[in-house]
This record gives sequence, structure tokens and C-alpha cells, in this order.
Amino acid sequence: MSAKGSFRPDTVVTAYVALGSNLGDSKAIVLAAIKELGERPGLCLAAQSPLFTSKPHEATGGDYVNAVVALECSLNPVELLDLTQEIEQSHGRERSFVNAPRTLDLDLILFGDAQIQSPRLVLPHPRWAERAFVLKPLSTIAPHLVSEEMLRAVSDQPIALLV
Repeated sequence: MSAKGSFRPDTVVTAYVALGSNLGDSKAIVLAAIKELGERPGLCLAAQSPLFTSKPHEATGGDYVNAVVALECSLNPVELLDLTQEIEQSHGRERSFVNAPRTLDLDLILFGDAQIQSPRLVLPHPRWAERAFVLKPLSTIAPHLVSEEMLRAVSDQPIALLV
């Protein structure tokens, strides 16, 4: 594993996690996962985007409910990844095939300025800037991370504020 950045336990880093669901009561599942993230030791919910709905991107199934959260995090990136996967499992996540419909998908998008390349974790997320379902919600809580050019590049991907 190659990594850049410092992950001392006494350091608090802002991490961004994208959430999505297109099976079951997706709105309730995403909201429950946001709440769970904010209640876990080592995490504090700093910001949460509104909920959006989007068509599957390079995937199958019904429309997704999406959001992005900012977490003040004292965990290291792998601990946060483990925690997100634990929450996915608690909501019945199955990995039956690549891009299968899912009850819950939690993607670690950014972890401070960390750059990690390992078989298990790549940060920043390698496709975060190619996905409207990440960029649009992220732009509502961290506009400094999302440029107009980035949003224009994904404007062909349908996404709407969930009302």
C-alpha cells in the first residue's frame, strides 16, 4: 500500500462519504445510515447534503436515493472503510455482481488530503469526479471541492433534488 498523508489517532480529518440506495425504502435507509455514521465513536456528522434521486449510472435497477455527508473523523481511513462496510451489511447489502442494485452503498470519497493506492482502498475515490450523484450533493456541503466545470462534465447524468 502506498499512502500520502498523516493518520495519527489524535488528528481529526474531514472525510466525505457518498450514500446511495435503490432497494427497499431507500429514503429511510439512507437517512438511517446518515444517523448511524454520526453516532459512531470517532465520527461526528459535520454536514449532510439534501437527498437526491438519480438514475443508475453504469448500473442496473430502479432510481437511487443519494446523499453525501462530511464527517469529522479521528479514525484512520481503513477503520472508516470497515465501519462503512459494517453499516452496509447491517442494512442487508449484498454484492451479488458488479453494480448490482443495493439496499445501501457507502463510498469513502475523500479523506482529508490522503492519497492511498491499495488493493482494498483507493483515495480519493477514483471515479468521484465522474458521477453526478456524488458531485451534486457534495456541491451543497463543500462547494469549494466541486467546480462548475466538474458539474458541466456530468450534466448528462439525470439527478434531481428529492422533495
